[in-house]
Amino acid sequence: MTFNELNLSAPVLRAVAQAGYESPSPIQAAAIPPVLAGRDLMGCAQTGTGKTAAFALPMLDRLTASAPRKKGAIRALILTPTRELALQIGESFEAYGKYLTLRSTVIFGGVGQAPQVAALKKGVDILIACPGRLNDLVGQGLLDLSNIEIFVLDEADRMLDMGFVADIKRLLPLLPKSRQTLFFSATMPADIVALSKSMLTDPVRVEVTPVASAVDAIDQRVYFVEKPEKKKLLVSLLREEDKSVLVFSRTKHGADNISRLLSKSGIRSEAIHGNKSQNHRQRVLTDFKSGKIRVMVATDIAARGIDIRELEIVINYDLPDVPETYVHRIGRTGRAGHSGTALTFCTPDERPLMKDIQRLTGKKLNAETYRA
Repeated sequence: MTFNELNLSAPVLRAVAQAGYESPSPIQAAAIPPVLAGRDLMGCAQTGTGKTAAFALPMLDRLTASAPRKKGAIRALILTPTRELALQIGESFEAYGKYLTLRSTVIFGGVGQAPQVAALKKGVDILIACPGRLNDLVGQGLLDLSNIEIFVLDEADRMLDMGFVADIKRLLPLLPKSRQTLFFSATMPADIVALSKSMLTDPVRVEVTPVASAVDAIDQRVYFVEKPEKKKLLVSLLREEDKSVLVFSRTKHGADNISRLLSKSGIRSEAIHGNKSQNHRQRVLTDFKSGKIRVMVATDIAARGIDIRELEIVINYDLPDVPETYVHRIGRTGRAGHSGTALTFCTPDERPLMKDIQRLTGKKLNAETYRA
């Protein structure tokens, strides 16, 4: 199948072609027709499957094809859990909508609100937002959501993990009942299913790439290592490679420590996590993507939504507490048909976590034992 077969408009197809995409991914092929038809959608798909284009492309066409309910009103709202993901979705709307007249903007916390408020006052059709800042601006009377035509809730399970469900429930009464709602989540625990039922009307359900099979293309290896030896193992592995590497730490403090250790060992690295300023996080991400920084150390806030093309290696310095988080972490590599490698350090006390991961993925990882 090609994008031409999905009944998208010529300006959108032109932008898609310029972005270098020829064939839709499974989530795009399944989701674009019902979204174009105006149906509510329940999408079960993880980051890296092409989800953003699955809702952005048909949304752009639907908004272009009809007049706004009220002149100058915000017409579409995309709610997403992290600043990084919000910015990337914003970039996607700009790229896909480059031949259209629709205006989009991104709002998130952690930075001054003045430039964001100024952008809103100029008029915005599509608003991409994080829940905290959105609620702040609504509370100040600076945002009117009563004319929203399309509402997207992205990464719903991540929203739940990060404690945003109360924010979402506070926003729902501010949206018109007559709207199209698109709901995306990588996993479907009971709380998420209940939330989706409260938001969706007769939805089309689209499920692609079950969480366990998404990692089949990735070369996964586990190093059984004593806790005091993890630092030496990390430095040793990174000295053997000259590729860009994303390292995951369970804690913010740990991420900072790992970054300092690598810098002292002559390996250029930076850490990103929730305590870092937005400007710092964006600079580190830009430097990492451009190759200025070879190693980025991150907590799980970066496990989703950071799209780094052709990232070849992910290292789990600490195992996550939740097996699904492992899948999302290593899903930063092996994207869009590229090969990838995931290396995991497992200390004796983490072996039960390792068993849970192998049970979820249905894969026994290639084991290596490290002795200094």
